[in-house]
Amino acid sequence: MLVGAALLAALIACALFAPLLATADPAAMSPIKRLRPPGDEFWFGTDSLGRDLYSRVLYGARVSLMVGFAVAFLSTTAGLAIGLVSGFARRVDAVLMRIMDGLMAIPPVLLAIALMALTRASIGNVILAITIAEVPRVTRLVRSVVLTLREQPFVEAAHAVGTPVWRILLRHILPNTVPPLIVQATYICASAIIVEAILSFLGAGMPPNVPSWGNVIAEGRTLFQVAAYIVIVPSIFLSLTVLAVNLIGDGLRDALDPRLARRM
Repeated sequence: MLVGAALLAALIACALFAPLLATADPAAMSPIKRLRPPGDEFWFGTDSLGRDLYSRVLYGARVSLMVGFAVAFLSTTAGLAIGLVSGFARRVDAVLMRIMDGLMAIPPVLLAIALMALTRASIGNVILAITIAEVPRVTRLVRSVVLTLREQPFVEAAHAVGTPVWRILLRHILPNTVPPLIVQATYICASAIIVEAILSFLGAGMPPNVPSWGNVIAEGRTLFQVAAYIVIVPSIFLSLTVLAVNLIGDGLRDALDPRLARRM
């Protein structure tokens, strides 16, 4: 977990200080310097339009991390609210869960592509499309926890003394859903980063003028035999980011699960 946290902190620092660390404007084109290999002048080389790949990768980290964190926050918030209502209110449970099952029947990437086809390419629409695809998984997780907790003696005792439903949800149910939800949020963050890269690679994500790792890889795939570094460099950063988030998720799971903690 410490390795993942350190790696993610370094990537976040690179994203935050990209304007200071970048050696050139990521959108500045210089055809005379096209396809320069990595070296002293251009650390990661240049692409087919002469743009500095190092600067584009730094700014691409901003896009990926913003999408990952935003999707994780929005999907867990929405899924938590729907899951609490669905798990505790039997009357609306059937309706809500059939909607969630319908969304889960569609693979997240295909659902995101379909939603992006209805809107214009922008980072806000990418976040919204991926969030809608991830909400059902959070909802089912929260609902399963609520279904277990609502039959516990302390919840029945709260009912018996006339405690309002909203107070039971906030004081007794919600705190017990937080540990698994935090772990799930880390995996959603990693998944969102990958899905955003896939959407951009397919041309259904970020606009072409916005430097993102998916866009950079897509632009370099036709030149892979000539300039493989255009694909390899952003792919390495993408893999390291997903690895760091997953390591943090595994560490949180071990720390927050009492059974795993006892084994450790």
